[in-house]
Amino acid sequence: MLVVVRMTFRRLLLLVPLVLAVAFLVFVVAKFAPNDPAFNALGTSASPAARQAWIIAHGLNQPVPVQYLRFVWHALHGNLGITQDTNQPVVQVVGRALPVTLELSFFGLVIALILAVILGITAAMYRDRWPDHLIRVFSMIGLATPSFWLGIVMIQFFALRLHFFPSGGYVSPGQSVVAWLQSMAMPSLALGIPVGASLSRVLRTAMVEELDKDYVRTAIGNGLSPVVVVGRNVLRNALVTPLTMLGITIGTLIGGALVIETIFDLPGMGKLLLHGVTNGDAGLVEGIVLMVALTFVIANLLVDILLLVVNPRLRSA
Repeated sequence: MLVVVRMTFRRLLLLVPLVLAVAFLVFVVAKFAPNDPAFNALGTSASPAARQAWIIAHGLNQPVPVQYLRFVWHALHGNLGITQDTNQPVVQVVGRALPVTLELSFFGLVIALILAVILGITAAMYRDRWPDHLIRVFSMIGLATPSFWLGIVMIQFFALRLHFFPSGGYVSPGQSVVAWLQSMAMPSLALGIPVGASLSRVLRTAMVEELDKDYVRTAIGNGLSPVVVVGRNVLRNALVTPLTMLGITIGTLIGGALVIETIFDLPGMGKLLLHGVTNGDAGLVEGIVLMVALTFVIANLLVDILLLVVNPRLRSA
Protein backbone atom coordinates (compact mmCIF):
# COMPACT_ATOMS: atom_id res chain seq x y z
CA MET A 1 0.00 0.00 0.00
CA LEU A 2 2.89 2.34 0.81
CA VAL A 3 4.35 1.70 -2.64
CA VAL A 4 1.08 2.67 -4.29
CA VAL A 5 0.90 5.90 -2.27
CA ARG A 6 4.50 6.80 -3.11
CA MET A 7 4.05 6.14 -6.83
CA THR A 8 0.76 8.07 -6.80
CA PHE A 9 2.58 11.05 -5.28
CA ARG A 10 5.16 10.84 -8.08
CA ARG A 11 2.39 10.83 -10.68
CA LEU A 12 0.89 13.92 -9.03
CA LEU A 13 4.22 15.72 -9.26
CA LEU A 14 4.43 14.88 -12.95
CA LEU A 15 1.00 16.41 -13.47
CA VAL A 16 2.28 19.91 -12.69
CA PRO A 17 4.37 20.41 -15.86
CA LEU A 18 1.75 18.56 -17.88
CA VAL A 19 -1.03 20.89 -16.72
CA LEU A 20 1.16 23.92 -17.43
CA ALA A 21 1.83 22.61 -20.93
CA VAL A 22 -1.89 22.06 -21.51
CA ALA A 23 -2.63 25.58 -20.28
CA PHE A 24 0.04 26.97 -22.61
CA LEU A 25 -1.38 25.09 -25.58
CA VAL A 26 -4.91 26.31 -24.82
CA PHE A 27 -3.64 29.87 -24.44
CA VAL A 28 -1.67 29.83 -27.70
CA VAL A 29 -4.55 28.40 -29.73
CA ALA A 30 -6.96 31.01 -28.33
CA LYS A 31 -4.42 33.82 -28.69
CA PHE A 32 -3.71 33.25 -32.36
CA ALA A 33 -7.26 32.32 -33.35
CA PRO A 34 -8.63 34.46 -36.20
CA ASN A 35 -11.02 36.55 -34.11
CA ASP A 36 -11.04 39.99 -32.50
CA PRO A 37 -11.99 39.71 -28.80
CA ALA A 38 -12.66 43.45 -28.54
CA PHE A 39 -14.99 43.29 -31.54
CA ASN A 40 -16.82 40.28 -30.11
CA ALA A 41 -17.17 41.91 -26.69
CA LEU A 42 -18.20 45.44 -27.76
CA GLY A 43 -20.07 44.73 -30.98
CA THR A 44 -20.01 46.44 -34.35
CA SER A 45 -21.06 49.84 -33.02
CA ALA A 46 -17.95 50.33 -30.89
CA SER A 47 -15.43 52.92 -32.06
CA PRO A 48 -11.74 52.11 -32.63
CA ALA A 49 -10.90 54.14 -29.52
CA ALA A 50 -13.31 52.08 -27.42
CA ARG A 51 -11.87 48.84 -28.77
CA GLN A 52 -8.33 49.99 -28.01
CA ALA A 53 -9.37 50.99 -24.50
CA TRP A 54 -10.94 47.54 -24.02
CA ILE A 55 -7.73 45.85 -25.20
CA ILE A 56 -5.62 47.91 -22.77
CA ALA A 57 -8.04 47.32 -19.90
CA HIS A 58 -7.81 43.54 -20.40
CA GLY A 59 -4.02 43.55 -20.85
CA LEU A 60 -4.09 42.26 -24.43
CA ASN A 61 -1.52 44.88 -25.46
CA GLN A 62 1.11 43.35 -23.20
CA PRO A 63 3.76 40.84 -24.37
CA VAL A 64 2.51 37.30 -24.94
CA PRO A 65 4.57 35.74 -22.08
CA VAL A 66 3.09 38.28 -19.65
CA GLN A 67 -0.42 37.46 -20.88
CA TYR A 68 0.25 33.74 -20.45
CA LEU A 69 1.52 34.14 -16.89
CA ARG A 70 -1.50 36.26 -16.05
CA PHE A 71 -3.77 33.63 -17.60
CA VAL A 72 -2.17 30.86 -15.51
CA TRP A 73 -2.31 32.98 -12.34
CA HIS A 74 -5.99 33.74 -12.81
CA ALA A 75 -6.75 30.10 -13.69
CA LEU A 76 -5.05 28.92 -10.49
CA HIS A 77 -7.35 31.25 -8.57
CA GLY A 78 -10.45 30.01 -10.37
CA ASN A 79 -10.79 33.04 -12.62
CA LEU A 80 -11.21 32.17 -16.30
CA GLY A 81 -12.85 35.41 -17.30
CA ILE A 82 -16.40 36.50 -18.10
CA THR A 83 -18.66 35.22 -20.87
CA GLN A 84 -19.41 37.78 -23.56
CA ASP A 85 -23.14 37.29 -24.01
CA THR A 86 -24.31 36.77 -20.40
CA ASN A 87 -21.48 38.45 -18.45
CA GLN A 88 -21.28 35.48 -16.10
CA PRO A 89 -18.02 34.00 -14.77
CA VAL A 90 -16.75 31.29 -17.09
CA VAL A 91 -16.08 29.04 -14.09
CA GLN A 92 -19.75 29.13 -13.10
CA VAL A 93 -20.99 28.48 -16.64
CA VAL A 94 -18.56 25.60 -17.14
CA GLY A 95 -19.34 24.29 -13.65
CA ARG A 96 -23.01 23.90 -14.57
CA ALA A 97 -22.21 22.04 -17.79
CA LEU A 98 -19.38 19.82 -16.55
CA PRO A 99 -21.51 17.44 -14.41
CA VAL A 100 -23.66 16.54 -17.43
CA THR A 101 -20.58 15.66 -19.48
CA LEU A 102 -19.11 13.65 -16.60
CA GLU A 103 -22.39 11.77 -16.12
CA LEU A 104 -22.55 10.90 -19.82
CA SER A 105 -18.88 9.87 -19.92
CA PHE A 106 -19.31 7.73 -16.77
CA PHE A 107 -22.38 5.90 -18.08
CA GLY A 108 -20.70 5.42 -21.44
CA LEU A 109 -17.62 4.02 -19.70
CA VAL A 110 -19.70 1.61 -17.60
CA ILE A 111 -21.52 0.33 -20.69
CA ALA A 112 -18.24 -0.01 -22.57
CA LEU A 113 -16.60 -1.98 -19.75
CA ILE A 114 -19.56 -4.31 -19.27
CA LEU A 115 -19.74 -4.96 -23.01
CA ALA A 116 -15.97 -5.45 -23.30
CA VAL A 117 -15.73 -7.88 -20.38
CA ILE A 118 -18.68 -10.03 -21.51
CA LEU A 119 -17.67 -10.15 -25.17
CA GLY A 120 -13.92 -10.38 -24.58
CA ILE A 121 -14.08 -13.25 -22.09
CA THR A 122 -16.69 -15.16 -24.10
CA ALA A 123 -14.69 -14.80 -27.34
CA ALA A 124 -11.49 -15.95 -25.62
CA MET A 125 -13.12 -18.96 -23.94
CA TYR A 126 -14.74 -20.06 -27.22
CA ARG A 127 -11.96 -18.95 -29.56
CA ASP A 128 -12.12 -20.07 -33.17
CA ARG A 129 -15.68 -21.32 -32.63
CA TRP A 130 -18.95 -19.72 -33.65
CA PRO A 131 -19.35 -17.48 -30.56
CA ASP A 132 -15.87 -16.09 -31.16
CA HIS A 133 -16.54 -15.47 -34.86
CA LEU A 134 -19.88 -13.81 -34.11
CA ILE A 135 -18.38 -11.55 -31.44
CA ARG A 136 -15.48 -10.58 -33.68
CA VAL A 137 -17.86 -9.57 -36.45
CA PHE A 138 -19.92 -7.54 -33.98
CA SER A 139 -16.76 -5.91 -32.63
CA MET A 140 -15.62 -4.91 -36.10
CA ILE A 141 -19.03 -3.43 -36.91
CA GLY A 142 -19.15 -1.58 -33.59
CA LEU A 143 -15.61 -0.30 -34.05
CA ALA A 144 -16.46 1.06 -37.50
CA THR A 145 -19.70 2.71 -36.36
CA PRO A 146 -19.42 6.40 -35.40
CA SER A 147 -21.14 7.20 -32.13
CA PHE A 148 -22.99 10.19 -33.59
CA TRP A 149 -24.46 8.05 -36.40
CA LEU A 150 -25.49 5.38 -33.90
CA GLY A 151 -27.15 8.08 -31.81
CA ILE A 152 -29.17 9.34 -34.79
CA VAL A 153 -30.29 5.79 -35.63
CA MET A 154 -31.32 5.18 -32.03
CA ILE A 155 -33.36 8.39 -31.98
CA GLN A 156 -35.17 7.34 -35.15
CA PHE A 157 -35.94 3.83 -33.90
CA PHE A 158 -36.27 3.90 -30.09
CA ALA A 159 -37.61 7.44 -29.67
CA LEU A 160 -39.61 8.39 -32.74
CA ARG A 161 -40.91 4.94 -33.69
CA LEU A 162 -41.13 2.88 -30.50
CA HIS A 163 -41.34 5.80 -28.01
CA PHE A 164 -39.21 3.92 -25.48
CA PHE A 165 -36.96 6.88 -24.65
CA PRO A 166 -37.12 10.65 -25.13
CA SER A 167 -35.45 11.89 -28.30
CA GLY A 168 -33.45 14.49 -26.39
CA GLY A 169 -33.26 16.82 -23.45
CA TYR A 170 -31.95 16.40 -19.95
CA VAL A 171 -33.61 15.78 -16.61
CA SER A 172 -31.49 16.19 -13.49
CA PRO A 173 -31.48 13.36 -10.92
CA GLY A 174 -32.83 15.82 -8.36
CA GLN A 175 -36.05 16.15 -10.36
CA SER A 176 -36.62 12.47 -11.14
CA VAL A 177 -34.14 9.59 -11.06
CA VAL A 178 -36.20 7.54 -13.53
CA ALA A 179 -36.51 10.41 -15.99
CA TRP A 180 -32.80 11.13 -15.54
CA LEU A 181 -31.86 7.55 -16.44
CA GLN A 182 -34.23 7.64 -19.42
CA SER A 183 -32.69 10.85 -20.70
CA MET A 184 -29.17 9.40 -20.37
CA ALA A 185 -29.89 5.90 -21.70
CA MET A 186 -29.60 6.41 -25.46
CA PRO A 187 -26.70 8.91 -25.32
CA SER A 188 -24.76 6.55 -23.05
CA LEU A 189 -25.41 3.54 -25.31
CA ALA A 190 -24.42 5.48 -28.42
CA LEU A 191 -21.22 6.56 -26.69
CA GLY A 192 -20.33 3.27 -25.01
CA ILE A 193 -21.05 0.64 -27.68
CA PRO A 194 -18.25 1.61 -30.12
CA VAL A 195 -15.75 1.94 -27.26
CA GLY A 196 -16.85 -1.38 -25.77
CA ALA A 197 -16.42 -3.08 -29.16
CA SER A 198 -12.87 -1.76 -29.36
CA LEU A 199 -11.96 -2.80 -25.82
CA SER A 200 -13.45 -6.28 -26.30
CA ARG A 201 -10.97 -7.00 -29.08
CA VAL A 202 -8.08 -5.93 -26.86
CA LEU A 203 -9.35 -8.01 -23.93
CA ARG A 204 -9.89 -11.07 -26.13
CA THR A 205 -6.31 -10.91 -27.43
CA ALA A 206 -4.92 -10.50 -23.90
CA MET A 207 -7.09 -13.36 -22.59
CA VAL A 208 -5.98 -15.70 -25.40
CA GLU A 209 -2.33 -14.97 -24.64
CA GLU A 210 -2.85 -15.72 -20.95
CA LEU A 211 -4.82 -18.90 -21.60
CA ASP A 212 -1.92 -20.29 -23.65
CA LYS A 213 0.57 -19.94 -20.78
CA ASP A 214 1.89 -22.90 -18.85
CA TYR A 215 0.50 -21.88 -15.45
CA VAL A 216 -3.07 -22.11 -16.76
CA ARG A 217 -2.58 -25.65 -18.06
CA THR A 218 -0.82 -26.62 -14.84
CA ALA A 219 -3.59 -25.23 -12.65
CA ILE A 220 -6.34 -26.92 -14.66
CA GLY A 221 -4.32 -30.15 -14.75
CA ASN A 222 -4.10 -30.10 -10.97
CA GLY A 223 -7.87 -30.14 -10.73
CA LEU A 224 -8.76 -26.47 -10.41
CA SER A 225 -11.93 -25.39 -12.16
CA PRO A 226 -11.35 -23.41 -15.37
CA VAL A 227 -13.82 -20.80 -14.10
CA VAL A 228 -11.73 -20.34 -10.93
CA VAL A 229 -8.48 -20.12 -12.89
CA VAL A 230 -9.90 -17.60 -15.33
CA GLY A 231 -11.54 -15.48 -12.65
CA ARG A 232 -8.67 -15.51 -10.18
CA ASN A 233 -5.57 -15.41 -12.38
CA VAL A 234 -6.16 -15.14 -16.11
CA LEU A 235 -8.54 -12.20 -16.07
CA ARG A 236 -6.45 -10.22 -13.58
CA ASN A 237 -3.27 -10.66 -15.63
CA ALA A 238 -5.08 -9.98 -18.90
CA LEU A 239 -6.57 -6.71 -17.62
CA VAL A 240 -3.23 -4.90 -17.77
CA THR A 241 -3.34 -4.24 -21.52
CA PRO A 242 -7.04 -3.24 -21.64
CA LEU A 243 -6.58 -0.92 -18.66
CA THR A 244 -3.63 0.72 -20.36
CA MET A 245 -5.78 1.12 -23.44
CA LEU A 246 -8.55 2.52 -21.25
CA GLY A 247 -6.44 5.57 -20.42
CA ILE A 248 -6.38 6.48 -24.12
CA THR A 249 -10.01 5.49 -24.56
CA ILE A 250 -11.17 7.98 -21.92
CA GLY A 251 -10.12 10.77 -24.27
CA THR A 252 -12.28 9.19 -26.97
CA LEU A 253 -15.18 8.99 -24.53
CA ILE A 254 -14.92 12.64 -23.52
CA GLY A 255 -14.53 13.80 -27.11
CA GLY A 256 -17.45 11.64 -28.21
CA ALA A 257 -19.54 12.95 -25.33
CA LEU A 258 -19.13 16.50 -26.63
CA VAL A 259 -20.62 15.44 -29.97
CA ILE A 260 -23.35 13.25 -28.49
CA GLU A 261 -24.52 16.11 -26.28
CA THR A 262 -25.24 18.21 -29.34
CA ILE A 263 -27.26 15.43 -30.98
CA PHE A 264 -29.34 14.70 -27.88
CA ASP A 265 -29.62 18.35 -26.76
CA LEU A 266 -27.86 17.78 -23.45
CA PRO A 267 -26.71 20.94 -21.63
CA GLY A 268 -23.13 19.75 -21.28
CA MET A 269 -19.70 20.92 -22.34
CA GLY A 270 -20.24 20.01 -25.99
CA LYS A 271 -23.26 22.24 -26.42
CA LEU A 272 -21.50 25.00 -24.48
CA LEU A 273 -18.40 24.66 -26.65
CA LEU A 274 -20.48 24.97 -29.80
CA HIS A 275 -22.09 28.10 -28.36
CA GLY A 276 -18.69 29.58 -27.52
CA VAL A 277 -17.23 28.89 -30.96
CA THR A 278 -20.32 30.22 -32.75
CA ASN A 279 -20.27 33.46 -30.78
CA GLY A 280 -16.50 33.89 -30.86
CA ASP A 281 -16.23 33.77 -27.07
CA ALA A 282 -12.53 32.96 -26.71
CA GLY A 283 -12.60 33.03 -22.90
CA LEU A 284 -15.42 30.50 -22.75
CA VAL A 285 -13.71 28.22 -25.26
CA GLU A 286 -10.46 28.45 -23.28
CA GLY A 287 -12.24 27.48 -20.09
CA ILE A 288 -14.01 24.52 -21.69
CA VAL A 289 -10.91 23.14 -23.41
CA LEU A 290 -8.82 23.58 -20.27
CA MET A 291 -11.43 21.83 -18.13
CA VAL A 292 -11.76 18.94 -20.60
CA ALA A 293 -7.98 18.56 -20.72
CA LEU A 294 -7.72 18.55 -16.93
CA THR A 295 -10.49 15.95 -16.73
CA PHE A 296 -8.61 13.74 -19.18
CA VAL A 297 -5.35 14.12 -17.23
CA ILE A 298 -7.02 13.27 -13.91
CA ALA A 299 -8.81 10.28 -15.44
CA ASN A 300 -5.50 8.92 -16.74
CA LEU A 301 -3.99 9.38 -13.28
CA LEU A 302 -6.80 7.25 -11.82
CA VAL A 303 -6.18 4.59 -14.49
CA ASP A 304 -2.47 4.54 -13.58
CA ILE A 305 -3.34 4.05 -9.91
CA LEU A 306 -5.75 1.26 -10.84
CA LEU A 307 -2.99 -0.43 -12.85
CA LEU A 308 -0.73 -0.33 -9.81
CA VAL A 309 -3.43 -1.97 -7.71
CA VAL A 310 -4.30 -4.66 -10.27
CA ASN A 311 -0.78 -5.61 -11.33
CA PRO A 312 1.75 -6.12 -8.49
CA ARG A 313 4.57 -6.45 -11.05
CA LEU A 314 4.30 -2.74 -11.86
CA ARG A 315 4.79 -1.89 -8.19
CA SER A 316 7.90 -4.07 -7.95
CA ALA A 317 9.28 -2.51 -11.15
